[in-house]
Amino acid sequence: MYLALYRKFRPTTFDKIIGQEHITRTLQNQIKNDQIGHAYLFCGSRGTGKTTCAKVFARAINCLHPVDGSPCGECETCRALKESNAIDIVEIDAASNNGVEEIRDLRDKVKYPPTVGRYKVYIIDEVHMLTTSAFNALLKTLEEPPSHAVFILATTEVHKLPATILSRVLRFDFKLINTETIAKLITDIFAQSGIKSEPKATNLIASAGEGSVRDALSIADMCASFANNDIHYADVVEVLGVSDNQTIFDLGTAIITEGYKAFFEQFSKICSAGKNLLVISSDLTKFYRDLLVIKTCGAEALKDNYDAEFLGKLQTLADKIELTRLNQAMQAFSKIETELKYSLNPKLLIETTALSLLSSDVKKN
Repeated sequence: MYLALYRKFRPTTFDKIIGQEHITRTLQNQIKNDQIGHAYLFCGSRGTGKTTCAKVFARAINCLHPVDGSPCGECETCRALKESNAIDIVEIDAASNNGVEEIRDLRDKVKYPPTVGRYKVYIIDEVHMLTTSAFNALLKTLEEPPSHAVFILATTEVHKLPATILSRVLRFDFKLINTETIAKLITDIFAQSGIKSEPKATNLIASAGEGSVRDALSIADMCASFANNDIHYADVVEVLGVSDNQTIFDLGTAIITEGYKAFFEQFSKICSAGKNLLVISSDLTKFYRDLLVIKTCGAEALKDNYDAEFLGKLQTLADKIELTRLNQAMQAFSKIETELKYSLNPKLLIETTALSLLSSDVKKN
């Protein structure tokens, strides 16, 4: 059966988890020193490795012969815990099991010892979805669990957790992964899967993930299917519904330097091509942001995002535009992104935003 890339290449050891070294190193040291806590909180944006890290940790603390704090994958316990019916690692989706009765049931069962390993691990995903009564039912168990029980709570919205829960757990904050790291991972996965991809295409896929490894790999999966395992930059542009760099360059340049006529000509071409206008607005925000970075930090700061020729064009444009002008344009398009999601006429909203910039102090044709 075909497995999605993010499932097929899900890490099984700590050294394969990217971008979270501040967390994996701490957990590995706890395992090496036999200082396992009773309750952990993994929080952060989606697709950054919370559940994956929880599963690796659950297997590692039960492994008979851990290797540098990671599960060996070969001992009897590791093999048993790999099975889908393993009962020593219990995964609970709090979004659909968020009532007090479910937590009371968990509290009654937690006293039973594990069957194959040293610990019975409870991974509660999206824990912020629990009701107030459910949190209250969980409190006592978190404070004084049986010696064989370990709780790992995972959430994308840590601010929704009661302070009483936060005070009883070891908290680990997962950060978004940078584009360069995700691009390297995708390149390695493509090489193992026999998928060809242009470096520009891989970088665009990684960038579209916006710091989420899972999102990036899902996009990579779609692009591989669309391009029949030979991915070019144009294929990724088509799948994402975005515009290529040159199109955004022409539109963005028209707004801040060329005037009304050039803007309407460029924008009409984009609308005729059926591009997603929310994505266009986001691309313009990023375009002006990149110009700001180049103007303040130099083109070298974005060398991994663009080829040398296009980067030279950005540098030339950035040199011509005042910093305040670029900041004004970036803020203008950033502000309307939420409005575009609910607007009945997104085209008009982008036009009025662009025209407000054009009418401020730019040359008019």
